[in-house]
Amino acid sequence: MGYGDDLMITAHASHIKKKFPERQVVIGSVVKKQAYHSIVYENNPNISDCTNLNLNKPIHIIDYHPGNRPYIDYKNSNNINYCWNKEFKPIPGELYFSKKEISEANKIIERAIDYWNKINKKNFKSIIFMETTSTKINDKQFSIKHKNKDWGIDNWLNLINKIKEDYLIILSVHDKTKIIDGVFAPKNVNFRLACSILNKCDVYVGPEGGFGHVAAALNKKAVIYFGGWITPEVIGYDFHENIYYKNRKSPCGEYKYECKHCDEARKNITVDYFIRSLKKSLSI
Repeated sequence: MGYGDDLMITAHASHIKKKFPERQVVIGSVVKKQAYHSIVYENNPNISDCTNLNLNKPIHIIDYHPGNRPYIDYKNSNNINYCWNKEFKPIPGELYFSKKEISEANKIIERAIDYWNKINKKNFKSIIFMETTSTKINDKQFSIKHKNKDWGIDNWLNLINKIKEDYLIILSVHDKTKIIDGVFAPKNVNFRLACSILNKCDVYVGPEGGFGHVAAALNKKAVIYFGGWITPEVIGYDFHENIYYKNRKSPCGEYKYECKHCDEARKNITVDYFIRSLKKSLSI
């Protein structure tokens, strides 16, 4: 399960904990009688540490796991395409940062501003937290799905080159990230610290995925590339700018083969359109 999935369930966990405060709430599989840990749940007062439960107190398992995701219409999906549950709409989740994570994020923001001041003679308009590609783009199991969801590195580079003189961009760095001149790319940043950094920024820009749900949880503005793979009507948030390829084949949900329709989405959603969406988001 991805971090976005982990984050989406935290809103429901909060509801359950308020309803049953005496219970130890965990996320997992009811059938397997297993609970799953995620770093997303750390410091969350509504979700118990499944590795350290008190067996003398009641345990409430929220049945949420790969194979049981509410935004997927399993009945109409097949071994090539996902179909989406149009009745589902995510509620912004919850993240709880430690004092150390907040302090480290503040230091990285200060370094980013110093970086900007060394190479620019003017003030930046806003701070953008940006991701340009998924960590799973070359994963054996998930690569096709994420390639179809991807806007393409050339589009991201063109976008960055057009806005980097006006906006301070902080890049989410992982082993698939391309380092770009004029963009601040902090090293040794794990997911939780990246989330804490995003919390100090003005807007998230990137593909649909984990950080989009983080932005929603932190009540941050976002401009998100959805392409034509999944519709923001199912998995997006109304207060974000969700860039979607409206086409008779959208949303395709193709995960077995590289999709020509998704390639059309990459070509039809232009950099200039993305910039207009960014300016609209920041003006609200």
